[in-house]
Amino acid sequence: MEQAIRQEQRYTVDQYLKWPEEERWEIIDGVLYAMSPAPRIRHQNIVGNFFTNFKRHAGNPCYTGIAPTDVVLDDYTVVQPDVFVVCDRKKITPDNIQGAPDLIVEVVSPSTEVKDRREKLRLYERFGVKEYLIVFPEREYVERYVLKAGRYGSPEIFTWDERLTLTLFPMEVTLSEIFEKEPEKQSAPEDETI
Repeated sequence: MEQAIRQEQRYTVDQYLKWPEEERWEIIDGVLYAMSPAPRIRHQNIVGNFFTNFKRHAGNPCYTGIAPTDVVLDDYTVVQPDVFVVCDRKKITPDNIQGAPDLIVEVVSPSTEVKDRREKLRLYERFGVKEYLIVFPEREYVERYVLKAGRYGSPEIFTWDERLTLTLFPMEVTLSEIFEKEPEKQSAPEDETI
């Protein structure tokens, strides 16, 4: 289970950058979070489907990234969102992303749900992520948060058989393709003759 590590000190991004590469951590406001074990196949398929869709449609000047890429938000915060889009090329360095992406997708696993819905929601709002999608693979829906006047309001909910139109750039996501589900075919009404 992914959770905060009890600690006596506030960790920095500089300390994080010196840790062994095989260890996966996130730091949120100086608090360490051990990354959960490798995600399930369904989780990774959804991540890959979002990444492919964004990569194909976001285009220049936007960059589409995928975990495990470090996104450094300040001296005490580095996260690895599942999928993200950055449209300000000045934020892209050879080693990581420096600053908030424009759009972030987090695909929830049982061990990350609380962090994705609480700590990361507050964090992404505070740093100005314009659009935040939280994806629930088991329940097959997406919560979308859009930044307005510096705040996220209540989420919009999209089920697997709907289309989600992004606010960041003109793109419509067919969620049945993301979740790899076939919509039920509508049968033609029977001819009623008397």
